[in-house]
Amino acid sequence: MNTKIKTITVSVAAAAILTAGCTSSETSGSPSSPAGGAATSAMTGNAATPATPATAPDATAAADLRATLTALLSDHVWLAGNALNTAVLKGGNLKDPAVVGAVSALDANSVALSRTVGSVYPDAEKPFLASWRQHIGFFVNYTLGKATKNAAMVTKAKSDLNGYRASFGQLINSVVPELPAAAVAKELIPHVQTLFDAIDASVAGHTDFQTKLATAAEHMAMTAAVLTGGIVANKKITS
Repeated sequence: MNTKIKTITVSVAAAAILTAGCTSSETSGSPSSPAGGAATSAMTGNAATPATPATAPDATAAADLRATLTALLSDHVWLAGNALNTAVLKGGNLKDPAVVGAVSALDANSVALSRTVGSVYPDAEKPFLASWRQHIGFFVNYTLGKATKNAAMVTKAKSDLNGYRASFGQLINSVVPELPAAAVAKELIPHVQTLFDAIDASVAGHTDFQTKLATAAEHMAMTAAVLTGGIVANKKITS
């Protein structure tokens, strides 16, 4: 089997395991990572000393929310890349503990994200998780299409992700009216494109895959800022 095709077939199977393991991973805590931990510490530290004691509780809540979202969204990008790379390194053995652990960590991150949203908007937790899990599958399809040179699959994956951006924007707007659906969808354009760039580098075997993945992860700070800004305005939290 062509190495590139084998690599992406592994990721498709991993995605299937991810879906099958959703129920069990909902009881897991969010994974820790150097990137996420550093982001949380840095951002929380910067916001730990508010301008006046009177604004301390709300200001800290807003800063903590942004720090948490930044860390989890950044981790999402790194964990997705790690799940694929681990599966390849283990020769496609999806029962290998390292592979199972990597895939479980990715889904645990999705659960942690949904719980963070649910901590502010309880009714939005489950819809958010379902939507977030769905978009991971679209990226897998894009990767498979690229690896097998299936232009139709690539086109459909791009279309699905465009549709996802719109539906995700509508979901967020239904919960946070201060965030227009179109604005949320637009904010996700760089997220999609930078991950496309990283996937393309991975499929082509280019050495800058990790660099492009880092670029994709860095963009998540902007997404976290947009989401936090809307939540702060909606909940009247002092930022």
